[in-house]
Amino acid sequence: MPSLPRKVKSVSKAPTSEELPSFLNSTSESEEEEEEWEPKSKIARRPRLSEKTEAKTKKAAAPQSTVARKMVKNVAIKEEMDVSLPIAPVEDNKMQLVKPKEENAGAKPKKPQMSKKMEISSFQGKTQNSLVSDEEPSTSVPVVKQEKCEEFAFDEPPSKKIKLTACPEGKPVKNLGGNKIKEEFEMNWDIVQALSEITNVEPWVCANLIRLFQEENTIPFIARYRKELINNLEADALREVQHTLEELRTVAKKTHAMIQKLKKEGKVSNCLLKELLNCRTLEELDHVSAPYKTGSKGTKAQRAKQLGLEPAALSLLQNPVQLNLFSYIRPNTKGLANIQEVEAGVQHILADIFAKDKDTLDFIRKLCQQRYISIQSTLAKVSSKTGNEKDIDKFKLYHEFSCNIKNIQHHQILAINRGENLKILTVKVNIPDGVKNEFCWWCVNERWRPKQSLKPDFMRLLRSSVEDAYKRLIYPLLCREFRSKLTSDAEKESVMMFGRNLRQLLLTSPVRGRALMGVDPGYRHGCKLAIISPTSQILHTDVVYLHSGQGIREAEKIKRLLLQYNCSTVVIGNGTACRETEAYFADLIMKKYFAPLDVVYCIVSEAGASIYSVSPEAAKEMPDLDPNLRSAVSIARRVQDPLAELVKIEPKHIGVGMYQHDVSPTLLKATLGSVVEECVSFVGVDINICSEILLRHIAGLNTNRAKNIIEWREKNGPFINREQLKEVKGLGPKTFQQCAGFIRFNQEYIKTFCSNKKNELGSRALLTKAGALGKKKSKLTSCASQHPNPLDQTCIHPESYSIAMRFLSLIGGNANDIGKPDMQQKVNVVIQKEGLEGTAKRLNTTVHTLQLIIDGLTQPEGYDIRTDFDKPDFKRSIVCFEDLRVGAVLTGKVENATPFGVFVDIGVGRSGLIPARNITEAKLSKVKKRRSLGLGPGERVEVKVLNVDIPRLRITLDLIRVL
Repeated sequence: MPSLPRKVKSVSKAPTSEELPSFLNSTSESEEEEEEWEPKSKIARRPRLSEKTEAKTKKAAAPQSTVARKMVKNVAIKEEMDVSLPIAPVEDNKMQLVKPKEENAGAKPKKPQMSKKMEISSFQGKTQNSLVSDEEPSTSVPVVKQEKCEEFAFDEPPSKKIKLTACPEGKPVKNLGGNKIKEEFEMNWDIVQALSEITNVEPWVCANLIRLFQEENTIPFIARYRKELINNLEADALREVQHTLEELRTVAKKTHAMIQKLKKEGKVSNCLLKELLNCRTLEELDHVSAPYKTGSKGTKAQRAKQLGLEPAALSLLQNPVQLNLFSYIRPNTKGLANIQEVEAGVQHILADIFAKDKDTLDFIRKLCQQRYISIQSTLAKVSSKTGNEKDIDKFKLYHEFSCNIKNIQHHQILAINRGENLKILTVKVNIPDGVKNEFCWWCVNERWRPKQSLKPDFMRLLRSSVEDAYKRLIYPLLCREFRSKLTSDAEKESVMMFGRNLRQLLLTSPVRGRALMGVDPGYRHGCKLAIISPTSQILHTDVVYLHSGQGIREAEKIKRLLLQYNCSTVVIGNGTACRETEAYFADLIMKKYFAPLDVVYCIVSEAGASIYSVSPEAAKEMPDLDPNLRSAVSIARRVQDPLAELVKIEPKHIGVGMYQHDVSPTLLKATLGSVVEECVSFVGVDINICSEILLRHIAGLNTNRAKNIIEWREKNGPFINREQLKEVKGLGPKTFQQCAGFIRFNQEYIKTFCSNKKNELGSRALLTKAGALGKKKSKLTSCASQHPNPLDQTCIHPESYSIAMRFLSLIGGNANDIGKPDMQQKVNVVIQKEGLEGTAKRLNTTVHTLQLIIDGLTQPEGYDIRTDFDKPDFKRSIVCFEDLRVGAVLTGKVENATPFGVFVDIGVGRSGLIPARNITEAKLSKVKKRRSLGLGPGERVEVKVLNVDIPRLRITLDLIRVL
């Protein structure tokens, strides 16, 4: 199976103002008197037409021929059916939809540039592949004209095949009749191009992703089964695109809400409307709309305009010869009492014009990119007098800190922001004076140079206006933009790092086939023990007091339990009293106290175990156990099957992140939820034995759907094949499409169940003929008609079953031989002879789909992608912190990864740090398929001790190699 793609179901939302640091909510000096505007009533969101309604509207506009109408009558497609259209770029870089050509009996259609004919096959049972091409490969997604279809019946074939012209989805194809993607809120910028520029993803891929997300496709489904449409992007990249898309849509939505509000107040002009529709970020929108927000007094420019000074300001720029400022003096009016007040009013209006001009802002931003802009932090005066010394010392590195904004690290930004929020640090962005001088010269001599020569007094007023615009409006805007961008990037990196660490932890290789003893260490209340069977059943629970003078007596009890249940593996939680408990077991193991058992132990993180032990899920799963004993059970199960146990805990409590409390909670929750969904989906679940908690994390499923599946299973017995999922309440065609490929069926268990049921169903059928069962006849018949499908144990999606069967026929294989060595040999013979591309073309499919089919057919039964990841590090002895010496070579396990380095547990009670500079590509494993240049939790490494700081309990390590 190919390596697990980097890869959100949850939609990432842009952080709200409540979640942003304080500096992002600040306004410029001129706006201090304003009150922030809040809408009195929410703008009504434009109702979105259903696919069916849109189809009728389009049909009304373009009448069909008689033949077409009859065809529509007989062919029905449900609204949830996947009808994603491929997006292709054209020469002018405008995105267009690839439209299929429909062959009608009437006039001969105009021939497009591509001429590949495709037709939709019947969508029945296991052969759900939608397209078969005569010339070119097709994907497993149907490409149809959405407005030509009204309803789809899954159990009935279409009475007439529709011939369409299409291309392999996702391939850039020139097409003349395409349409741009229409968003609910239109802006002056194209969302596809904007998304492409921000994420550095090809425009045609962005367009495809927008449509896939609109159709509610999940990231695991897209990453595995729609590779052609996304140019084989990994899941992390998909999440980034999804989050950026939501940010752009948030800007568009808020922009239109602001426009509607200003229209009601009669403040909208053509110029303002254009400026608002050009905004791409919330900072730009806030800057443009700030003067028009409802406030007690308004801005200085607004007050000057109310006094009637706007014509004077415009005249200064356009026709200064006829301007006479003395004519505006009104001795009895505040703000017009003398020439100085008149000039100040004109200056405020001009400064506002300069600060809102797009060309002016573009020039100053470009200028800043070429200069040295730094961010500085110093110890706040108030905190140095009244602050807690312990908290102040935490930010010692940032008491006198300065760094170029281009070079500053993400963790440094988050640390500075935290110190500022705690009022320990004072932070400022330093823009050199040279930027101001060059900007002012450019404004006066080029951008805002009057058409006619100015009097000295007017030239002085123009210069003062430019300087005022820079100091009071533009400089604060630039500072907010720089800090907002730095914070946003740091938060995204922190969340992505958390996601990568979480994925590595969830995919830790399970330890199967052995009984385990879980130990939750403690002093006063004792150590909680739980012994679980190889199938995760609770065999025994107990409490022992190892650290209160009863250690020798309790050792007998532990030995008796280990021998009774033939348990030779002890799992110790890393919480309170962990080191003492580890030393206790290590001493007994070294003395061979547990002989004849060869006992080993390992340390695992118990983060979240206490929270889970008192949760409703734990009470439902282990109702008769004390919460303290439940945590010991959870600790043991984390080694036996980490994924199944850790999904029960909210991801943010697992503790493998960096500054997780300083980032947007919405973004963090969405990303981590998506990572859990990705891991569970790619590992796959056996639908007949998995828990409801695990099932709800499968792509396309949620709490209610998982509950319905469990209820169906309890009522009707085990599922026989994937098709039976359609009988579950709440699982429509779209949900089935998203989840079907990630659900597995143990074929041996199904065959045994079917053989046992055969006689029972036969005897009941006799009673049915006699009328004894009455209405149950149809149900029995449907149960008897269900048959196992060997393909259901693979990662092959039901929509590709027909291609898989054709491939089996091509190689001369049998579906019952899936996962056997003979199957691998037969596949190799054909692929070596015709090649992957040649075979794909022969089967009228794509290379990605064929590769997935080959993986599914050749992987051994019960294949688990987690076997490629590291197992826990089992030990028999212990090393003390004082025993460490510089130059010592040790082995350890990665606990956490951050941008500045990796923390490694080397078994001395304190994790050592491998600085990022010591992790090079040459030291990383060549065998493993690495996602990026870095290490993740769970990986075993060999390290060398570089420095031991005993007073500060710090260990610096060098990476030798990855084991």
